[in-house]
Amino acid sequence: MKDYLLTLFLALRSEFFISIRSFSSKLILLAPSALILLRYCLVKLSESGEQIRDSLSGSPSFEDAIASNAWGYYVDGLGTGITMLGLLLVGMAAYSFSYERDTGSLRHLVIRRFSRTQLIVAKLLHLHILALFSFIFLMLTAYIVSGVFWEFAAVAEDGFELISEQEIRQEIFLGLQLALIPIPAAIAFGLFISVSSISATQAVTTALGISIAIDVFKSMLGDYALYIYASFLPSLLDQSYLQDVSRLVRGYSDVLIDERAQQLNMLVPIPSMLIFLVAALFLVRKRSL
Repeated sequence: MKDYLLTLFLALRSEFFISIRSFSSKLILLAPSALILLRYCLVKLSESGEQIRDSLSGSPSFEDAIASNAWGYYVDGLGTGITMLGLLLVGMAAYSFSYERDTGSLRHLVIRRFSRTQLIVAKLLHLHILALFSFIFLMLTAYIVSGVFWEFAAVAEDGFELISEQEIRQEIFLGLQLALIPIPAAIAFGLFISVSSISATQAVTTALGISIAIDVFKSMLGDYALYIYASFLPSLLDQSYLQDVSRLVRGYSDVLIDERAQQLNMLVPIPSMLIFLVAALFLVRKRSL
């Protein structure tokens, strides 16, 4: 067991050695934060005319007060960043194993030192660590830039506090928790596609194609969509709880909270990740390199 863990550590270290010199890893780290920054700049530019108009017309309305509150924009930025991060991780996971198999480097690694399962687990751990650093970076970017452009404050109307900053932080924390839980399943899904595909091109197009197809058709699946991990991940057609948080922190009271959906959000992704991982580990033993 000790030798297995030591070899696994060496495989993980080799993944980071390649990652430091890889453009795709830098893309995962920086692209979500760059997209958030671009979104905030465009939103701020579009608001400039409206702010000038409101300042000339007199006292701001409740909608104007909401528009100046940074919490809503912070959550919007997080949703945008996590959406891009999820797609990048799926694509990177699908590309990693299949590309090394195509180039023959995977066969060389197996012959010299590492087992196939160790390589899969090392890639899984590497992508999780990469995702963690990328999320921390995008969260800091969203918080700092939204704080510069707008002001963090409780939501109030006519001097009455509708939702306090403490309640806002609690909702954001819950929204982030529910949004990040499906990330491991997305990574494991990409690795499973990578192992089962015959080429890197096929793996990436299949993984991203299935992810986008699920996003498009999940609204047609009704309650069955709650048993698919991707339904809880922020996406282009977002139905995650983080989307509801974006309205809650703006003071809207017409948001309906589905407790059953939240429970399944906590329960479905982890078993999904384990199923994809076990399937990938089983299949990698059967496939030729």
